[in-house]
Amino acid sequence: MAINIAGAVSIASFYLLILTVGIWAARRAKKVERAYEGDQSEMVMIAGRKIGFVLGILTTTATWVGGAYINGTAEMVYRPDAGLVWTVAPWTSLLCLVIGGLCFAKKMRAEKYVTMLDPFQLRYGKQIASLVFIPAIVGEIFWSAAILAALGTTSSVILDLDKKLSVVISACVTMIYTLLGGLYSVAYTDVVQLGCIFFGLWLCVPFTMLNHAVTDIKITAFKEIHQKSWLGSIDDRFIGKWIDDFLLMVLGGIPWQAYFQRVLASSSIKNAQKLSIAGAFGGCIMGIPSVLIGSVAASTDWNQTSYGSQSPYEKNEAAMILPIVLRYLCPPYISIFGIGAIAAAVMSSTDSSLLSSSSMFTHNIYRKILRPKASAKEILYAMKTTVFLVTVLATVLALFTNTIYGLYALSADLVYVILFPQLVCVLYVSCVNRLGFVTGVLTAALLRIAGGEPLFHFPAVIHYPGGYFQDNDYIQIFPYKTFAMLSSLLVTVTLSYISKLKWPEGYVTVFNLTEISREMRTTS
Repeated sequence: MAINIAGAVSIASFYLLILTVGIWAARRAKKVERAYEGDQSEMVMIAGRKIGFVLGILTTTATWVGGAYINGTAEMVYRPDAGLVWTVAPWTSLLCLVIGGLCFAKKMRAEKYVTMLDPFQLRYGKQIASLVFIPAIVGEIFWSAAILAALGTTSSVILDLDKKLSVVISACVTMIYTLLGGLYSVAYTDVVQLGCIFFGLWLCVPFTMLNHAVTDIKITAFKEIHQKSWLGSIDDRFIGKWIDDFLLMVLGGIPWQAYFQRVLASSSIKNAQKLSIAGAFGGCIMGIPSVLIGSVAASTDWNQTSYGSQSPYEKNEAAMILPIVLRYLCPPYISIFGIGAIAAAVMSSTDSSLLSSSSMFTHNIYRKILRPKASAKEILYAMKTTVFLVTVLATVLALFTNTIYGLYALSADLVYVILFPQLVCVLYVSCVNRLGFVTGVLTAALLRIAGGEPLFHFPAVIHYPGGYFQDNDYIQIFPYKTFAMLSSLLVTVTLSYISKLKWPEGYVTVFNLTEISREMRTTS
């Protein structure tokens, strides 16, 4: 297999550009750091709360529009068993960031938190609140892996590059400028990357739609020609699953450190809300080219292309549909811009995920629990070490993923079920305490695990009504993820309220449950 030399050189030039911008931003950050009188680690994590309105909007949008978002959206629109109605990502991103801006950004920024986990540690204590660190960090790693996997498949299809090599190189470049400049480097490179995404994808769209092998998407939206309509349909039987997916992507997209890092780095409370709402519309608009490319793929007679007589879906290559369309329906010199757009999307989200993961561990675990007396230099060293370790874990996982959209959704899944109800409680419910918090987290985790996960062939222990077996996996149709989330919310609030009535001081921890249990038995 011959490597596309022109494409490889173009991508290498793009990487060099991004690295140059990252290094320039790192030097700018150093100058600001010298003038900053606060904690130097906060300068790296939240840029000293000096991110302006315009830069905040652009970096928020770029963070949201990752490789998994772009590739996964095209994949779902194309799939005959899904279609546009099942592709909830672009529309849910709009609702997600609007809700985040209206309901969460103001509260978080007003309290001047450094990370998303700060309110949990202030309410429940440093050790107990660490429970939410686990789903938060796992979600970030899954998200990074999905993003890197998207670039690997794209490069292997368009440039004939080895997938593993593409993933490793992209991860290394992203890690380097993240280590050098922190949030400043990430934010400024996001601006360049966002421009590349917008220009690269929109440049490819008209070429794909005008290809001789493509039937007008207006016709295939309502008529079956090469496959089912790309609009798709929702069977009444599956309405519960659709609602589950919809709510997961809307509410599960809020409790992310990558998002709150932009909110907390804003120069003012109003800017924090505005960048979230403006970023919502930006993220939705950036998903439109992927929707169009997915519809083009569903409208293509692949027998008229050099791809072959079988469709990508029949070859089990639906996850790679975006790069396949770019390669076989665009001129070679145009498809190079497409791979540039994917690379930009990957790096703009990966750097955010690396920084947010390291910020949570360093600030909430290392500094507050493991090494409370650590020096500023030690904290920065721990943060850089964490960036490296998270990069390694995400890269390894990216090399073995089977579905980009599945991994993308699973990362939001964990956050939705476990973190979202607890974030609502810690910010809006005054009566919640440690007993309710711990029980609520465990309830969510157990119910979610019991529901099974077909992506990893993890069997379902609880068979909710309406489901069916497929390849020995029980497929849930009931909205069991939303059920787990609501159960966690209900358990947290109810148990906290009851415990406050029984023990007015409300100081209930997992360490005195034995005494509580003994008192209850004595009373009864």
